[in-house]
Amino acid sequence: MAIGIFAQNGHAQTRSSSQEKKVSVEIDLAKPIGKMYPAWAWFGYDEPNYTYMKDGRKLLTEIAQLSPVPVYVRTHSLLVTGDGEAALKWGSTNAYTEDAAGNPIYNWRLIDSIFDTYVQRGMKPLAQVGFMPQALSTNPEPYRHYWKPGDPYTDIITGWAYPPKDYNKWAELVFQWVRHSVERYGQKEVESWYWEPWNEPNGHYWKGSKEEFFKLYDYTADAIKRALPSAKVGGINIAGTGGRDAQRWMHAWAKHCLEGTNYATGKKGSPVDAILFHAKGAPRIVDGHVRMNMGTQLRDIEAGFKFVKAYPQFRNLPVIIGESDPEGCAACGMATNPENAYRNGTMYSSYTAASFARKYLLADLHQVNFAGAVSWSFEFENQPWFYGFRDLATNGVGKPVLNVFRMYGMMKGDRVAVTSAQGYDLRTAVDSSFRKPFTDINALACKDAREATVMLWNYHDDDVKTEAEAIAVRLSGVPAKKVKLTQYLIDSQHSNSYELWKKMGSPQNPTAQQIKELEKAGQLQMQGSPWMVSVSNGKAVVDMKLERQGVALLRLQW
Repeated sequence: MAIGIFAQNGHAQTRSSSQEKKVSVEIDLAKPIGKMYPAWAWFGYDEPNYTYMKDGRKLLTEIAQLSPVPVYVRTHSLLVTGDGEAALKWGSTNAYTEDAAGNPIYNWRLIDSIFDTYVQRGMKPLAQVGFMPQALSTNPEPYRHYWKPGDPYTDIITGWAYPPKDYNKWAELVFQWVRHSVERYGQKEVESWYWEPWNEPNGHYWKGSKEEFFKLYDYTADAIKRALPSAKVGGINIAGTGGRDAQRWMHAWAKHCLEGTNYATGKKGSPVDAILFHAKGAPRIVDGHVRMNMGTQLRDIEAGFKFVKAYPQFRNLPVIIGESDPEGCAACGMATNPENAYRNGTMYSSYTAASFARKYLLADLHQVNFAGAVSWSFEFENQPWFYGFRDLATNGVGKPVLNVFRMYGMMKGDRVAVTSAQGYDLRTAVDSSFRKPFTDINALACKDAREATVMLWNYHDDDVKTEAEAIAVRLSGVPAKKVKLTQYLIDSQHSNSYELWKKMGSPQNPTAQQIKELEKAGQLQMQGSPWMVSVSNGKAVVDMKLERQGVALLRLQW
């Protein structure tokens, strides 16, 4: 409940005990620090065939609706051979097969179904050019895998992860795909997409050498540019960006693209229109509870930004964190991986709020052209309710984390200065994560022409219950005598389908009425009704309480 020196719904609010200690969070609306660009409006997932299935279409619609700008979507396996059946960490489109004589057969039906679903919603592909069709693979058997949670992760690595046996046939496939996309969607539309050859070549996803990957990159980028010279091509989507091996890969790739001999053209260098890399955290179980490790993810991000800054040719390019998540396996549920139990409740929400705020600060610090960070989190069709996958929704019902993105969708204008008496500074967050005896009570705030928004969170790496903390949000530079205040909340009682589902008895076959109630609980909820706040000399105070791992959004309009 927001309490303090103003009236709510026409009734005077009593002040809480004057002895109650409040954490002061100061917002200076008159002190801009940078634009509020939508770096959060990027999403991705392993299983491309979920895109056009029932719950996939529903979630994509909700994501498109919450964003004021086109959302970019990235997915694996767009060129994988198969019948289009969806499965965990698997997908296929059958885009390329060959006849008995070895002649190419192109089939764009399923890729079109996927990209149509995006474009119809005003979304844009971050089109991943991969993986290897069976007919082109240097090691085609075994090809289809049947991985399930609990199996070794490496079981997914089959014939699709190998280099092509014919780089010219591979390049022609890429050329035909891009040309088909231009014919279907129009040149202007496809010019707004990004294309990226492959995924994590230093990890499990590439069973070739470094030089073979550079060759693949050259042939792929050249084919894209031949089909559409104005297309945007980027790389390298490295895994574990801060690691020594990843850094070696990135710098070798940079040297090849800037100075090396192009395998496809024989000329110097290879096109690079965007820089992409991955960043992941590392949760684990400590003393019976989940302990997150956001610092690991932030260090990967900082390493990627420093890499970009090290090359004058890259400094102004769009920088995209191609996967940016609390850990590395979206399809590993909490039954097999108990450290992933953070995903259903508000821990995932507060982590997302606190981590994106630091991404903006790191981009400011290193002065890079940060375009977006892909949350590798979508949905898993026809799976148990709240299984603990890293997803935004379960069986069509939004989880608390989805509401953080609804909050971000309301934030626009300039980011402004924030000071918190109980906030972790950026260096501490990056170097040692959020492990001190106190939580990170902090905010990201924006000011637009006629309104301001303040996102607040109460985050800590340790997912343990504590008392809600009192916060005094002190705003200055408010250009009005009165403002209308609307407060949105994500906590145990608000915007939380998971808590309601547990109260229902955790049904795996909920009734139609229960599903309706869960869908409602999965939406972003206001706390009370909007009310007017008095402003004195440009200053106003909003008193509130926020649970540990809770997130709030204050929207002030004048």
